[in-house]
Amino acid sequence: MPVTSRPATILEVARDAGVSKTSVSRYYSGERERLSASMQQRIVQAAERLGYQPNPMARGLKGGPSGLVGMLVADIRNPFSVAVMHGVEQACRRQGLSLMVCNTDNDPTLERRNLSLLTSYRIEGLIVNAAGRHGDALAELAGDGLPLVLLDRSLEGIDADEVGLDNDRAIDMALDHLTERGYRRVLFVTEPPARASSRQARMARFEANHASHGLEGEVLSLELDDTTGLDHGVSAFLDTSDGHPAAILCGNGQVTLAVTRALQARRVPLGDIGLMGIDELDWCQLVTPGITTLAQPTDAIGQAAVDRLRARQAERATPEPRHERFTPTLMPRASTCRSGTEGLDTTSDETRP
Repeated sequence: MPVTSRPATILEVARDAGVSKTSVSRYYSGERERLSASMQQRIVQAAERLGYQPNPMARGLKGGPSGLVGMLVADIRNPFSVAVMHGVEQACRRQGLSLMVCNTDNDPTLERRNLSLLTSYRIEGLIVNAAGRHGDALAELAGDGLPLVLLDRSLEGIDADEVGLDNDRAIDMALDHLTERGYRRVLFVTEPPARASSRQARMARFEANHASHGLEGEVLSLELDDTTGLDHGVSAFLDTSDGHPAAILCGNGQVTLAVTRALQARRVPLGDIGLMGIDELDWCQLVTPGITTLAQPTDAIGQAAVDRLRARQAERATPEPRHERFTPTLMPRASTCRSGTEGLDTTSDETRP
């Protein structure tokens, strides 16, 4: 049946799927566990063919589940936030849910206002990828029974499920790679760690483990709009290398972009001066000679966040919070390939088939 100009109805979905209207209603009202897997698949396929979209507001007015999932994002311009939000949205769509996203712009006042807005829409769960300055408000929501998942965050005093990158493993992989490529001095550049637990974890792991890899390590922490401070910090590191092979490890994608610009301004060739970043961005393979990265599985992380929300909804008891960590994939490129090392294997256990 072709998609018509008017929205498809639940009855049309039922007829197309060969099921009852009640079955379709159950699928979209949080009772899908009462349906067989094959029936659920027929309903999803029929809804996609007809372009059917459930009306969450109407469901809420009837007193049933709203079908809405809220997501609080610290900075919607961050490439990681965009990528993981796409993963969350895809997972919601597959489960018949609608996603409401609020950007806090790292503003505490806006964060509290957005929390109130999301809860006013009777969301069924909340995914938080923000600073969480209002931990008391989040703790109260979790205490009231709202399923809550912290994405790429840990917040003190809040017992909630957490989903995100295995930051310790990521830093260890980066140090292993740089050591194998022959670098002996590493500068770790990060945004101020106080605003995000993931930044704290990555910096702490770097400080704890670089020496065990035989590396001399330094940390540069600053706001990315402080271009003068970044240029001075990078210049000081390079000027004191004394011929020792040196590399820069970037704490996230935004840092990688800022450091790349700083190196280009100094006309520093990549490779002999190594450059590696956490987060795979499209432009990293386009910048000559290609920038080595650790790619986060953002779609899988987003799916896991939604799965944890649904699992919390189905659990009658309140179990201990679950922390699900994902391993990144090494994307080796020539920015970490020093002269005389071109013949070395640039794959790793994580990238070999």
